[in-house]
Amino acid sequence: MPNWGCSTKVGEKDNEVRASLREVDISPKWAREVCEAVKGLSIPEAKNLLSDVLERRRMIRYGRYIKKRAHHAQTKGPGGYPVKASRFMLKLLNSLEANAEFKGLDPERTVIVHAVSHKGRVVRKNIERAFGRSSPYNRTYVHIELAGVSKP
Repeated sequence: MPNWGCSTKVGEKDNEVRASLREVDISPKWAREVCEAVKGLSIPEAKNLLSDVLERRRMIRYGRYIKKRAHHAQTKGPGGYPVKASRFMLKLLNSLEANAEFKGLDPERTVIVHAVSHKGRVVRKNIERAFGRSSPYNRTYVHIELAGVSKP
């Protein structure tokens, strides 16, 4: 069993909490954009945002991976609906909320201060081609970390 660490020290004090998902099968690019969208929000605000994305009512603004992406009036720039990444992030937010309740913190006043995604393990596959050849087809898994601080 690997010894998973965390890339931040947030979560070690009494008023801080953290949660993580490991080796999730989602796009690393869209996971990064969803992490940027929830950073700075409280847990209920982030859950409302992600549930709206799942129902395709609100878009998430894309900041880094914007080549050949359509601009939208709602985001005032490139944006979209990263549904699969939002589904896993909502699961992680529920875990963060449960961890906050376990530590005796108020989830309503817990603000997300650290939200990152890291590349995980690469599963190497091949696609068969014509004339006996093959091309590599790799799948990169993602680690997602959230940490929050409860405001008094």
